Amino acid sequence: MRIREIKFEDNLQIESIIKSTFIELGLPLTGTAYEDIETTRMFESYQEKNAVYFVIEENGIVKGGGGIKGLTDESTTICELQKMYFSHEIRGKGYGRKLLQVCLEAAKTMGYKQCYLETLSTLETAQKLYQQNNFNSLESPMGNTGHNSCGIWMLKTL
Repeated sequence: MRIREIKFEDNLQIESIIKSTFIELGLPLTGTAYEDIETTRMFESYQEKNAVYFVIEENGIVKGGGGIKGLTDESTTICELQKMYFSHEIRGKGYGRKLLQVCLEAAKTMGYKQCYLETLSTLETAQKLYQQNNFNSLESPMGNTGHNSCGIWMLKTL
C-alpha cells in the first residue's frame, strides 16, 4: 500500500469507493459528499492552489482517499479535510490515521493554520480518530460546504 496524490485515471475508482461507502453504511445521500459534483471528478476538483487529494493504492487499485482544500466562505487560513473514505477491505487497519497525518502535514505546508471537518453522527469510528488527533467539537458548522446532513463539526489548530 502506498499513499500518493490523485491522478486523473483514479476518478472512477475513488468515486465508486465514496458512493459505495454511503450505500454500504446506510448513510444519507442528500446533503452529503454522495451528491457533490466534485465526487464525480476528484482529480479536477483538487487542482487549484492550496488543495490536494491523496489516494491509498495497492497494485494500481485505489482503496481509499482523503483531501485538503480551503474552506469555502471562510478565512484563507482555514482548510477543510474532505472526502476521506476507504473501501471496506482496508477499514480498521490504521490507514485512516496514516492518511490523516499526510493530509494535516500537507495543510501545514500549504500555510493553513486550522483544519475543519464535518462528519455524520453515525460514523463513530471516524469521530474517535479525529478526537484522538486533537480535533475539537464545534456547536455549529463553519463555511459553506453544502453538507447539511452532517451534524458533527470539528476544528483543529495546526
